Amino acid sequence: MQTAQLIATEIFCTHYQAEVSFVRTLHQSGLIELVVVDETEFIPEDELQKLEKLVRLHYDLHINVEGIETINHLLSKIEIMQQEMLGLRNRLSIYEGE
Repeated sequence: MQTAQLIATEIFCTHYQAEVSFVRTLHQSGLIELVVVDETEFIPEDELQKLEKLVRLHYDLHINVEGIETINHLLSKIEIMQQEMLGLRNRLSIYEGE
């Protein structure tokens, strides 16, 4: 992975006024990925949107990491169900169109 696609954890935390320990806890919980290069932690660019959402849940809504894990799990289930519904609608439209 190129370092151009990575954001230093410290820079992210300074910008969002978040604690580095919180980001590390999210990583330890398996909610986000961190990359270590030369003993410096980085956040992959494709993890930023997810991390921003988790930071807002924690700091704006005062939800602890366990609550964030639960919310993340439920949102994943909802997304899977929505994809299944879309697939079923597409299959149904084939039969309705005949």
